[in-house]
Amino acid sequence: MNSPVANDGKTAAIVAYFTIVGTIIAYFINNDSKNPFASFHIRQALGIHLAFYLLGALVSIFDNWMITYSFWIFILVLGIYGLITAIQGEHRPIPLLGEHFQKWFSTIH
Repeated sequence: MNSPVANDGKTAAIVAYFTIVGTIIAYFINNDSKNPFASFHIRQALGIHLAFYLLGALVSIFDNWMITYSFWIFILVLGIYGLITAIQGEHRPIPLLGEHFQKWFSTIH
């Protein structure tokens, strides 16, 4: 399902999933063209990165390796899922939080 819009925004969409710095770089790459595919994945990636920092602060309160590993696996799965959908040129939100990220970061175009 690679549409011309997805192909044009694929680079920014993929870069967005590599650290928070990658998301910022992807935002500026997409700033001129305002590609909807790239914007979708930038919002998804920003949400994953912010969830990592916010949930990480919460998880750090607990001194339990099971909670910590579960958190890392959760974030890793979300990131890989988002990256794969970006590579495949698809508009699939990440499970559980993806729809919320689209609403919360709707100002990112």
